[in-house]
Amino acid sequence: MTVLLTRPQGRNQSMVEALTSKGVPHFTTPLLTVEPYLDSAKALSAFKQAELIIFISTNAVTYAAQLCEDFPQARYFAVGGATYDALAALGIEAEQAPSDNQQTEGLLTLPTLQRLTDSKICIVRGVGGRETLAEQLSARGAQLSYWQVYQRQCPKLDGAKLVKDWQHHQVDTIVVTSGEILANLINLVPKEQFAWLQACHIIVPSIRVYQQAQAAGFSQVTNAKAANKDAVLGALGL
Repeated sequence: MTVLLTRPQGRNQSMVEALTSKGVPHFTTPLLTVEPYLDSAKALSAFKQAELIIFISTNAVTYAAQLCEDFPQARYFAVGGATYDALAALGIEAEQAPSDNQQTEGLLTLPTLQRLTDSKICIVRGVGGRETLAEQLSARGAQLSYWQVYQRQCPKLDGAKLVKDWQHHQVDTIVVTSGEILANLINLVPKEQFAWLQACHIIVPSIRVYQQAQAAGFSQVTNAKAANKDAVLGALGL
């Protein structure tokens, strides 16, 4: 097994260290870039006035901290363990999604997010994130707003050359931690190499991305149920 890691630059290190310690061959190609996004002053105002604040990712924490030095007094929530840790590093205590379901769907099971009539909630995220969380919280009576602090883009890459590099390193397992990365992977690989790609074992973080991979024709897909290191290692059988 040779594992391809595809997270944005700087986000693969924990997996690199874990795979190295276990003697598992690996290759790293970031298939997503993350850049700051300057949302409106109105969005920042909504963040400062919120009673409950939900951070979708570590990127949301990182870029929000760059744009706002003093976070407001509020009740904080983190979708996953890494996001929880990022908030803790800023001295912010948050509730997080259950350890066995560190995704949007898991967060929605928390008792504190069930009855939300007129609660002011701000979701801190990247541009163009999923609407599932907002829709569910709105249905429970919350007043929703977004603060979008970063944007994702596909880096400019030579797909044909990449595939040759991956094949040269005998890549047969690909860790995909978001739907955007999966879409970029599919768009990058030339049609004549798609049979090779579909034969790879794909590790995904959620049922949504699992279904996306199946729809794209992948037959060997494992849902790690989270994007953190331990979940991915478990999905790899390590």
